[in-house]
Amino acid sequence: MGRGKLRIYLGAAPGVGKTYAMLSEGRRRVERGTDCVVGFVEHYGRPRTEAMLQGLELLPRRTIDCPGGTVTEMDVDAVLARRPAVALVDELAHSNAPGSRNPKRWQDVAELLAAGIDVVSTVNIQHLESLGDVVESITGVRQRETVPDEIVRRADQIELVDMSPEALRRRMAHGNIHTSDEVDAALSNYFRPGNLTALRELALLWTADRVDEYLQRYRGEHNIRSPWRARERIVVGLTGGPEGRTLIRRATRLAEKGAGGEVLAVYIARSDGLTAASPKELAVQRTLVEDLGGTFHHVIGDDVPSALLEFARGANASQIVLGSSRRRSWQYVFGPGVGQTVARDSGPDLDVHIVTHGEVAKGRGLPVARGARLGRSRIIGGWLVGVAAPIGLALLLTHVDADLGLANNMLLFLALTVAAALLGGFLPALASAAASSLLLNWFFTPPVHRLTVADPLNLLAIVVFFGVAMSVASVVDLAARRTHQAARLRAESEVLSYLAGSVLRGETSLEALLERGRETFSMESVALLERADEAEPWTSAASVGPHPAVRPEDADVDMTIGGHLALALSGRVLHAEDRRVLGAFAAQAAVVLERQRLVGEAEEARKLAEGNKIRTSLLAAVSHDLRTPLASIKASVSSLRSDDVEWSEGDRAELLAGIEEGADRLDHLVGNLLDMSRLQTGTVTPLVRAVDLDEVVPMALCGVPDGSVELDVPETLPMVEVDKGFLERVVANVVENAVKYSPAGVPVAVTASVLGGRVELRVVDRGPGVPDAGKDGIFEPFQRFGDAPRGSGVGLGLAVARGFAESMGGTLDAEDTPGGGLTMVLTLRAARGGPPRSTADLPARSVT
Repeated sequence: MGRGKLRIYLGAAPGVGKTYAMLSEGRRRVERGTDCVVGFVEHYGRPRTEAMLQGLELLPRRTIDCPGGTVTEMDVDAVLARRPAVALVDELAHSNAPGSRNPKRWQDVAELLAAGIDVVSTVNIQHLESLGDVVESITGVRQRETVPDEIVRRADQIELVDMSPEALRRRMAHGNIHTSDEVDAALSNYFRPGNLTALRELALLWTADRVDEYLQRYRGEHNIRSPWRARERIVVGLTGGPEGRTLIRRATRLAEKGAGGEVLAVYIARSDGLTAASPKELAVQRTLVEDLGGTFHHVIGDDVPSALLEFARGANASQIVLGSSRRRSWQYVFGPGVGQTVARDSGPDLDVHIVTHGEVAKGRGLPVARGARLGRSRIIGGWLVGVAAPIGLALLLTHVDADLGLANNMLLFLALTVAAALLGGFLPALASAAASSLLLNWFFTPPVHRLTVADPLNLLAIVVFFGVAMSVASVVDLAARRTHQAARLRAESEVLSYLAGSVLRGETSLEALLERGRETFSMESVALLERADEAEPWTSAASVGPHPAVRPEDADVDMTIGGHLALALSGRVLHAEDRRVLGAFAAQAAVVLERQRLVGEAEEARKLAEGNKIRTSLLAAVSHDLRTPLASIKASVSSLRSDDVEWSEGDRAELLAGIEEGADRLDHLVGNLLDMSRLQTGTVTPLVRAVDLDEVVPMALCGVPDGSVELDVPETLPMVEVDKGFLERVVANVVENAVKYSPAGVPVAVTASVLGGRVELRVVDRGPGVPDAGKDGIFEPFQRFGDAPRGSGVGLGLAVARGFAESMGGTLDAEDTPGGGLTMVLTLRAARGGPPRSTADLPARSVT
């Protein structure tokens, strides 16, 4: 008896139709004559899902007694006893009730598979164990029911059930997923467009990786070496030359022409480590390819064309992009270039693109070696070892009774030559080799104390000694120079990388940059000086360290930047090689200074523009909205003071009510103007403390008509960190705006819920709504949307509300209400460490 096969319908989100798809598959198999039964399916009262169960055999469930009542689970024993060919089992990640055969349903499915029963099941992407943290960060909900990824990956077939967020939200709004009383809460929490889009992307990426794994496994099992062009993978061969950037951009454009294209940049290095590539250029190209969405790979291989083709075939690439050779014409005598060899050996499965560039036939070149600077003491020590030490060794050996032999004497003198090369470089080593040869001839080669050599073999030995000594000294000196050079280049690269990073991030202040320069060059002080023209004196734009120079002439080192800036360093004189890095510091200092001034000017210009805009809008508002209640008040007062008319008590009361109403409108308008002024000048200082939301919200609704608001704020919500007065003003302005636009007889819904560490207050109206393009505009000062009547306000209510909300660390945003209307979402911080409050026996809803 073989193991059963597992087929899984993977849902991108709840409600996309994975159970419906599973039942459709079951009905198709029954129609084909397959023995298919329903082991467990939960339809949740959805009519279409319930209709799909018609005609399928439903196995009895197992009833389990729990403290809260009875529950039903899949009866594994009943399925095993029935032994169907296929069993339909819904919700693979479900946790069984205590007392069940297994803790998890996927363990029940494992038993059915082991018994040889094929299983068709369902699971949502948010229930995969590895994605728990990611899903929680997106939705704010921790999934308690999960299934190990390996269980799903081992499935014989995985089919993705997907749906666009807009279509899923429409399905939700029509009541096809949840009941009507749960729709608004679901749409405003878990089923937000952003949440659904992120879950959909997770499902697509996870499924794509699963497909790619299967494809790689299949190619490996069948020993398929030629690439399969399931997706465009383009390999870019880099040499470390300046043409690499052109090749990367060209390959990216090729990848963008096909869906799912991928760029892999590869640099082939020889195993001996010898290379003519520029590390700096390779680092730039690595950053470029990663910024464009590709990947960078470093591969070791002595045969560059073969290594490149092996990498391309291993990555299942479809195209290779190479640059035209930089070799000169005479260099082709040594063989064809890499491009020609790769094009010849690529075969029909790989397309090779040879891209022209500005470096063609200009020669590859080698990095210019810079001489290493040695200290004075090391040079003196090298000459002493190279000249004086051989003399001392010769005197020592002549006074030793034991005859060591010419070969051993040569080795001793060779050791002194190597030591001279390590200390002083090549010239002391050359002097040591020459002095050692003469001393060997004079003291140790017959006839002694004469410069002639009797035995030709001894002469050959001395000549060979001199050659070996020179060779060894050259290698040692070169290694020492390369070591010093590498250390210096590394230090320079770190400095330049710091400067480049600060330019990209724009986060380094001028003083911090000057301090970094002072530390880098071991200076006492650094100053950035500026002057308007040559006739003006120098002034300090910024400085660090004690006693900074006030003129470039007073500094030990100065670097002019343009004609009006200079970097002055005091402490020591720099070598010429350091001035290149110093120039980079100076240029960056000028950029930072200019950036700081531009930022300041832009901020001043923005404040002036906002001030002008507010003044203009205020004049427009005063011209009508403030004069209207004043005119009403003045007319009522004039009527009351008139002696020509005898007013009745009812008329007098009506006129006084008009005066009171106009005064209230003026008070409200002036209050909003003053609040907006405080927000614009940055003088708002909230007094934040823990407050109960259900205490503040009812107080904010005192100014709206009776029966116009339906309030649903549970007492179990955590406390929020707000300024009580500010919060009351925010809620009052938002609710007043919603009531203004809501249709007559349709109350505005005010609901609250907790999401992660924040509390959301939602004000839902059924008015005309606001297009997406205008949602941000309604929060601008003096903005009134649509056909708002004149005299209904100056358009400051929502602007003040958002300003107060942000001053308390919250947010105020606008969303569409499903079915029409606008929903204002106020998000506030939950109080830290606030314990859940006890639930009182209060009604879930109340109407204000």
